[in-house]
Amino acid sequence: MKKILFVFLFLISLKIIAQDKKILAIKINVVATHDKEFVGRDPYGYHYFTNNGVLYKIKGLEHWEYKNISLGSMTKIDLNNPLQIVLFYDNFNTVILLDNQLNETQKINFSENPNPIIVSAAGNAAQNKLWLYNRLNQQIGFYDYLKDTYRTISTPLTAPLLFYQTDFNHFYWIDDKKNAFVCSIYGKISNLEIPTDFDWITFINTEQYLYTKDYKLFLVNSAVHEKYEIEILEKTFEKCYYKDQILSIFTTKGITNYKIITP
Repeated sequence: MKKILFVFLFLISLKIIAQDKKILAIKINVVATHDKEFVGRDPYGYHYFTNNGVLYKIKGLEHWEYKNISLGSMTKIDLNNPLQIVLFYDNFNTVILLDNQLNETQKINFSENPNPIIVSAAGNAAQNKLWLYNRLNQQIGFYDYLKDTYRTISTPLTAPLLFYQTDFNHFYWIDDKKNAFVCSIYGKISNLEIPTDFDWITFINTEQYLYTKDYKLFLVNSAVHEKYEIEILEKTFEKCYYKDQILSIFTTKGITNYKIITP
């Protein structure tokens, strides 16, 4: 009898542990896609879309748009600072800076720089700077767009970039061998643990990241080796976006925004 009771209690404890490894996403709202490709959401509740080389910023009846016919479609759109949005056009080696009403404030053509820079990655950094990956020397650096100066901070990377992401203090990337790294503002490069197979990934910080596989969404804390499945209503989706504990799920029917509390 004691043995049966022990097994029963053990199974109950396993169930509790399994439950602890799940995060319930709290639904906030659903937003129409306006037949456009979803890019992301900012802390002020504006949603960003693209369509045929045009960037749209929409919230309710508020609507702004930006297009540059000569540059075509954007390669990367950085919304880390909604007061200064960074558009990167890889084919033209150019970055456009926009204000919060999508007015162009600066155009930077790196081909015109006195010291050649061929940019493969660009994103917002702190203190009037941009993160850049210079394909010519395969190094990460900072470009000061007020002073028009560029400074390399990293050692050369050993493999091409497959994916990259930036915040004000870090440059994250995954190379073509599926190895992940992060570079600090001081040029220190560290390895990151990520799954070998995923459909989408985003880094929350140097210890936490989100990823999807087969329409399942997971949060991982590599520092303590914990993994959580995030429970959402959607069974299939096309894209995810995460910022400041707001998870946006993009489907053909619209965008569902969830609040999630990370452990």
